[in-house]
Amino acid sequence: MAIQQRIPVAFEGIFPAGAYMVGEVEALEDYDALVAAKNAGKEPGDIQLRDKVTGLRVWQVRVVDADPEARKGETELVIKIGAEVQPVPPPKMDGLPFRPVVFEGLTLTTWIDESRSRPKVAYSIRATAMAAPKGKGTSQPSGNGNASGSAKAAA
Repeated sequence: MAIQQRIPVAFEGIFPAGAYMVGEVEALEDYDALVAAKNAGKEPGDIQLRDKVTGLRVWQVRVVDADPEARKGETELVIKIGAEVQPVPPPKMDGLPFRPVVFEGLTLTTWIDESRSRPKVAYSIRATAMAAPKGKGTSQPSGNGNASGSAKAAA
């Protein structure tokens, strides 16, 4: 068996107590494309980052892990979503400052972060779609346009 670069994981395995969206869905810029266009004296055009595996546009969502046992500094994560159009977040709920959210098609990518004095294993989380938790509004996934369905990126 070959080990996959992106390891599939269940939402409940990462967020056993649920997750809450903070802020809005944001497009990620392809910094290398922006610099290359600038150096060539050209207009940058479409500089949104594309997923290297799927070719889809990459969006990011900040979330808070509701797990009361999460360690200090590990409660806020960034999830990257591959989708051609901007994913639509679940509706806001009365009385809550954040939106409850469920991610579909989750994968983990690990690497060694050597940017600190002591290297550590880091990971990026990607999803194919997001939705409201079942029983909390709509549960239609919002992601790649397919109803069946990336990070604590260097955080």
